[in-house]
Amino acid sequence: MLDGSPDSPPGGEAHHDQMHRLLSEGVQLLAGNRPSEAAEKLAQAYELDPENAAAAINLGGAYILDGRHARAIPVLESASRLEPDNAMLWSNLAAAYLGKLPFSSAEGRSRAITAYRRALALDPFAPNVWYNLGLIYLQQDDLEQAAEAFTGALDTDPTDRDAALWLKRLQEGAPGANDAGADPAGTS
Repeated sequence: MLDGSPDSPPGGEAHHDQMHRLLSEGVQLLAGNRPSEAAEKLAQAYELDPENAAAAINLGGAYILDGRHARAIPVLESASRLEPDNAMLWSNLAAAYLGKLPFSSAEGRSRAITAYRRALALDPFAPNVWYNLGLIYLQQDDLEQAAEAFTGALDTDPTDRDAALWLKRLQEGAPGANDAGADPAGTS
């Protein structure tokens, strides 16, 4: 989400400077975990230059962090046409399609899986993608795919305790192994 490399927008140097300033302020607000405020700045930057992939990616990320998943979708879909080879963008788009997992629709989960798979095709070690896929597969009661995804998460990050716990539960056939709504680490 924190991609601060703006392209040169149309409209002259003042226009470019204003868009760049708004983008920078939005990125700083995102880094400070202030997604609502970031979204305001980033929406202004995006309005000034809807062809700027950095503005779109960061705005979509701010919307996701602020729980406004549906608002993120068109922004991130637009960005995916601008930067189709950006794994982070596809990961963000998957999160937007998915929304909150316990409340996600079958269509949202399907679109999220497709976007996560696209992210992995671009970067097999993209952070959190395998783990998120595992949770979706658990929600769908596809335990074989869930185990494969949690194995991928551990290949990506061998210290991922949540993925290790889910994988252990699946291998042991533990009760509640397909309850993706629960926090496997018990921290929520």
